[in-house]
Amino acid sequence: MTHGYTTGTGTGTSPEPAGPYGSPYAGEPNGAAGVPYHPVPGQRTTEPAAQAEPAPAPATPAAKKPGRDRYLDLLRSIALVRVVVYHLFGWAWLSVLFPSMGVMFALAGSLMARSLKRPAMGVIRGRVRRLLPPMWAFAAVVLTMMFVNGWNPTKDPEGGAWGLIELFNYIVPIGAPPYPWHVGSPSGLLEDTWAVQAAGPLWYLRAYLWFVIASPLLLWLFRKAPWPTMLAPLGLTAIVGTGVVTIPGETGLAITDFAVYGGCWVLGFAHHEGLLKQIPRYVSVSCASLVMAFGLWWASNHLGPDGWDLNDIPLAQATWSFGFVVILLQYSPSWQELPGRLAKWDKLITLSNNRAVTIYLWHNLLIMATVPIIDLAYRLPFMQNERAMNALDGAYTIWMFALVWPLIGLMVLAVGWVEDLAAKRKPRLWPNGTKRS
Repeated sequence: MTHGYTTGTGTGTSPEPAGPYGSPYAGEPNGAAGVPYHPVPGQRTTEPAAQAEPAPAPATPAAKKPGRDRYLDLLRSIALVRVVVYHLFGWAWLSVLFPSMGVMFALAGSLMARSLKRPAMGVIRGRVRRLLPPMWAFAAVVLTMMFVNGWNPTKDPEGGAWGLIELFNYIVPIGAPPYPWHVGSPSGLLEDTWAVQAAGPLWYLRAYLWFVIASPLLLWLFRKAPWPTMLAPLGLTAIVGTGVVTIPGETGLAITDFAVYGGCWVLGFAHHEGLLKQIPRYVSVSCASLVMAFGLWWASNHLGPDGWDLNDIPLAQATWSFGFVVILLQYSPSWQELPGRLAKWDKLITLSNNRAVTIYLWHNLLIMATVPIIDLAYRLPFMQNERAMNALDGAYTIWMFALVWPLIGLMVLAVGWVEDLAAKRKPRLWPNGTKRS
């Protein structure tokens, strides 16, 4: 697969690209605003023959403005944090604890189903428009860094003249963008594999684009035959993700990604259409648990070089993510506001949902940028002894984790506003939901 790249000291894949925060998830039924109306009987006139005035008709209830589903916002924020932590520490068990990619594709599928109440071509154009400008900003920086460090796609052993054509994937990610496996100097500011780490997460944008284009057909099939449409991606994964049928090259990887996460995308349809709520909870949870158990059993017999990293085991990833998403969406409480102690995270959750594409695109490169910054600490006067250096060595990854979040914040300020321009909104530097006075 095209994900599972290593970053920093770990081994290791949106944000999904999320819709803008200003777009509501679901409408609410009209409800009365204020105190219920009680009609007052009309007064009689002084003339006995006159009829009483009819009671005024009840006022039409004011429509309640649709709001965001904060439960889904919370899931997306958790998924983004998990992606960053996974790429930093490389803990394989994180892919089991919380399958971020499956969750993000399911949330995107639910939003896509809601949007397809409008004409399909307009929806697709809108989704593509919101995706591409943030990617162009990222590609402009990364390609400039590659070229400055001496990379020539025409001289790449795996590229040649075709390498120039593949650069188009940095403009529209219909395939895998090219990048050098080693660029620059091993002793440079960044390690010479930084391009692999920076461009690695772009597989998600390719898969997202494929799903967006296929969604009108998938939603039509889902409404005609919901269960076969939901389960078909698992069957396809069993064929192309296990070696029964091998499709070479990046085409095979793209089809495998589409199959692995296709079930989660269609589960987003099922969530929006209300299909999951029609199933008794004990039935759906029991069936989902069986599917997840199969995924763990399959993984136990097909462990890759990183052990229980499901990103390396397509069928295990597909079945575990599918069952996990079923349970999350079955219990979906549809919060209009975050309850209890979660409310204190409201601004950060709002910010991360508004800048999900920016966070996802830049986080790997920013993780690597922490290394030269932390290395400056070795030059401090009080660090010039073996004990201090050993202490820094032992906590190096912890310092990377602490430093990457401020860097992500700076990147949100620097280029996050591009997401607003892509959505045809007024640019905002820090859209965390705080109202301006």
